[in-house]
Amino acid sequence: MRAFVLLLAFLPVAAAADDFRATVDSDTPALFATYKDLHAHPEISQHEERTSALLAEALRKAGFTVTEHVGKYPDGRAALGVVAVLRNGAGPTVLLRTDMDALPVEEKTGLPYASQTAGAMHACGHDLHMACFLGTARTLAAIKDRWHGTLMLIGQPSEERVNGARAILGDRLYERFGRPDYCIAQHDTPEIAAGEVGVVAGPMLSGASTVDVTIRGVGGHGAHPEATKDPIVMAAQFVLALQTIVSRQTAPQEPAVVTVGSIHGGTRPNIIPDEVKLEISTRAFSEEVRRNTLAAIERTARGVALAAGVPEDRAPIVQVNQAESVPVTYNDPALAARLKDALRATLGSQNVLDGKAAMVSEDFGLFGLEGRQIPCFMLWLGAAGPDKLKESVRTGQALPSLHSSLFAPLPEPAIRAGVIAMTSAVLDLMAK
Repeated sequence: MRAFVLLLAFLPVAAAADDFRATVDSDTPALFATYKDLHAHPEISQHEERTSALLAEALRKAGFTVTEHVGKYPDGRAALGVVAVLRNGAGPTVLLRTDMDALPVEEKTGLPYASQTAGAMHACGHDLHMACFLGTARTLAAIKDRWHGTLMLIGQPSEERVNGARAILGDRLYERFGRPDYCIAQHDTPEIAAGEVGVVAGPMLSGASTVDVTIRGVGGHGAHPEATKDPIVMAAQFVLALQTIVSRQTAPQEPAVVTVGSIHGGTRPNIIPDEVKLEISTRAFSEEVRRNTLAAIERTARGVALAAGVPEDRAPIVQVNQAESVPVTYNDPALAARLKDALRATLGSQNVLDGKAAMVSEDFGLFGLEGRQIPCFMLWLGAAGPDKLKESVRTGQALPSLHSSLFAPLPEPAIRAGVIAMTSAVLDLMAK
């Protein structure tokens, strides 16, 4: 008798879950078509005109109240953010975010729906995120009787330049549309099979800081280097010395990255220039490591200049670019544990993995506000073909990564899993 009662108690839950999964299944072909359209028409950061309009129109048709052109960049230009709100009685407010921008990468996948925009490609899967986002919106609108509260959907521009979230928040997002109780998002990865997801509790993505360094010297004729203070030689010494920040000045247990991504100086082979400019990216999972790394960069630059005899009035200029710096993407542990159970119930335990933290960075964490005032959660969404992933593991040959011109997710199972996962998460947080 007890087993029979338990079975009866389980059946309504299973039936409800099956109903919502059937809704997702019926919508997946249309979402795949939308995905292909977005993939074929990528728009780089701060130029997401067509993309944002497509999202806005789809969300209006789903029954959301939509506001376009939300956000302001530091230079005063309007951003192309989309905010869609669906109020469904009293209850919690949940923010669900997708990013919209593509990368300045020339696509080489050979896909039938490859980019038609020269020099631009959805090489980070934001097209996949948007398809899942729209599917979640439509599914939740169709099952309004199962949840209550306010659903706030954010179409965020310029994630790749990590200034889109800051632009939207700076446009009084929470004052205008309400402050959420939870913020959730997802990001695809070629390290997990399509149809599966990964959950991380605590730090998921590193914090990042962009540092602009100008090594200043005293220029002159290339035939008389003794009369100059050569900034190119100093820049070379500086780049090599930077490698000791991680290897010799940071505890081995603490992950950190210092990368010189850009270096420019000089105009002719027989002219020693006055200065060399470098752009540096740093990444870390802790604020202490971040601060120590930034201090070490400045100390190293000044040390190289001092050793070269550069006068104080020509000392290096080291500036942290706050507009392109972001905190750690941190998954609230209690929220991660709660949503992991919800995901297992709808995707199956075998499809919900323990995810890994990564040294890449995001600006999603800014929606949680300084000091992590609002619990946030970002999900890893599997994007790799299962057979290709198995072969990659067997051979040790990595699949094309995010930001690669060859990156090509397996869309349909990834979209289905993404919609089910995000819908499950929202339902768990807003269930009646």
